Amino acid sequence: MSVSALTRRYAKALVDLGLEHKAVDSYGVELARIQAVFAGEKLLRQLLDSPTLALEKKEAMLADLASALKLSEEVTKFLGLLLSKGRLYYLAQIEEKYRSLADELSGTLRARIVTAEALSDEQQQAIGASLAKQTGKQVALTVNVDPALIGGVQTEIGGRLFDGSVKTQLKRIEESLTKG
Repeated sequence: MSVSALTRRYAKALVDLGLEHKAVDSYGVELARIQAVFAGEKLLRQLLDSPTLALEKKEAMLADLASALKLSEEVTKFLGLLLSKGRLYYLAQIEEKYRSLADELSGTLRARIVTAEALSDEQQQAIGASLAKQTGKQVALTVNVDPALIGGVQTEIGGRLFDGSVKTQLKRIEESLTKG
């Protein structure tokens, strides 16, 4: 089974469980929190992935972590299942698929905006409203600042990049002048 199919299957199972318990959003938040811990604590991740450490010790470590993060019983059991099946390694991909499936259920699109300077709250709201109007869906914005863009905006939504940055326009002009 491919990694994509595997991660989708686990994510779908947790989404279904979330629907059953009316906790799709909270499970997503919990998955993101545990993934952030794993991303920041490489040693913890290595210990949980290690074939030399006994499963009982790994389960105890995971239970302590779940307790410290105040994870729900369902998400804790889900992580235990991943651990026992040797699939905890794929948690980042499962979390990403989970977020995607949860967004589909709620009719939300995620958009990433990159600008040369920080945007005010009003500007962010205007961009979000415009994107929502164009797509017909609720839009969740993530805004980043990259001074290298010089000016303009890059928008990534639905897997497509719309680049209106000055940097890209200058690059295009340079390419056309070089080609003659």
